[in-house]
Amino acid sequence: MDSEPSDNPIHLLRCVANGDREAFGRFYDRYAALVFTFALRLLQLPADAEDLLQDVFLQVWRQAGSYSQERGSPEAWLLMMTRSRAIDKLRSLRRREQRAASSEEAGVVGEGGAVESGAAASEARLTVHGALARLPEAQRTVLELAYFDGLSQSEIATRLGEPLGTVKTRMRAGLERLRGFLGDKNAGVS
Repeated sequence: MDSEPSDNPIHLLRCVANGDREAFGRFYDRYAALVFTFALRLLQLPADAEDLLQDVFLQVWRQAGSYSQERGSPEAWLLMMTRSRAIDKLRSLRRREQRAASSEEAGVVGEGGAVESGAAASEARLTVHGALARLPEAQRTVLELAYFDGLSQSEIATRLGEPLGTVKTRMRAGLERLRGFLGDKNAGVS
């Protein structure tokens, strides 16, 4: 046997799920470099990667009991959390940048081409809003909070007082339904 059972990552996660701080420390020591490196590759800035590292391991502490060996290795679980949180952060940053750019552009008078692209954008917005209106309220709410308010899934869960898993499930189901609605519309156009 190469390693003691106590160093087995699955065993460590079970201990963490029971509130074992020492096991959490060993798990952190084992995987922090992996998570940080992946976060840095996704976010490009060391400060953002450090914040993400902290967020991921806070999530590990809180949700170690939700780890399922059947769904993948502890490494895959950590990397999936890291990827999801990085995407949330990038989307949030992108939305802030777009809002800033939109407010700057609002004061500028557009040229002829801008009217055409503005009409297309308005039509696209109406199409998306119409598709959103067809969703169940719970799915619509999480998607609106994510895409229009720029909230991460964790922030949505906190605001709604819902478990993070519930928010993720609603978001995934809502996006699948939206794809179906918008795919039907696009199929009719072409």
